[in-house]
Amino acid sequence: MTATYLETLNPEQRRAVEHGVQKKNAAPVAALLVIAGAGSGKTNTVAHRVAHLIVNGIDPRRILLMTFSRRAAAEMTRRVERIARQVMGSSADVITEALTWAGTFHGIGARLLREYADQIGIDPAFTIHDREDSADLMNLVRQERGLSKMESRFPTKATCLAIYSRCINAELAIEDVLGTTFPWCSTWTAELRELFAAYVEAKQRQNVLDYDDLLLYWAQTLSDPGLADEIGGRFDHVLVDEYQDTNRLQATIILALKPDGHGLTVVGDDAQSIYSFRAATVRNILDFPAQFSPAAEIIRLERNYRPTEAILRAANA
Repeated sequence: MTATYLETLNPEQRRAVEHGVQKKNAAPVAALLVIAGAGSGKTNTVAHRVAHLIVNGIDPRRILLMTFSRRAAAEMTRRVERIARQVMGSSADVITEALTWAGTFHGIGARLLREYADQIGIDPAFTIHDREDSADLMNLVRQERGLSKMESRFPTKATCLAIYSRCINAELAIEDVLGTTFPWCSTWTAELRELFAAYVEAKQRQNVLDYDDLLLYWAQTLSDPGLADEIGGRFDHVLVDEYQDTNRLQATIILALKPDGHGLTVVGDDAQSIYSFRAATVRNILDFPAQFSPAAEIIRLERNYRPTEAILRAANA
């Protein structure tokens, strides 16, 4: 079987694509961290790796690909199909249609929670609240508890939701979140703790999960060793794009899915972490090698295809 579709890649990109893929039905391989700077062909490399796995016999239904947005997941799937078609012809369409586990953390989490709802004690018909719905429910609970009529102005619904969300996604106690990120709200620690407990109770009464719950419940599901083995065992390969924009809770999920790192590929740039306001932490990339040491492999994509050489020289200077 020809591999001419790999000839357009530079040596580092090809190393990342071929990492551990030596033969048909190859066993899952050691953890791989790809550090990809801006304009280095990151998306192209990830798409080629997924296509290369499929071409070499990996069942696409056993590939979990998580991206930062649904649009990115759809684009990645289209690229995989175009690359695979160079080798497999029209049959690539059918095979990539089986790449059904491509999506966002929240989307994949919602799907798994509905599937395992009976085993974890939730109603599979739960409703998902977006941020606006969540803020409205937080405000309703806030008003019911009389916090909106305090003499000293209590934090707004948006601020309350932001504090709650950071506690969940950063896996931090409310005291830590208030002390480091919302110090002006520290005088309300006790009231906020009670508000959040009431907010959780309100969600449970209404059979509602918010975006944070999709990750929190997923992580809690994986805290059960049996379920973690079952869910992680469904995927031979787990690939995560934009790893620098993941938070601690998302990293917990990834580590629970592949605790030994076998078949795990994460791609990101430690210089492009811009979502700290959503509790994203670049530590996920920086700590990754030590988490799987000495087995993890690190490949850096440093060739920039976006700007001209003159612009690169000026920027470096």
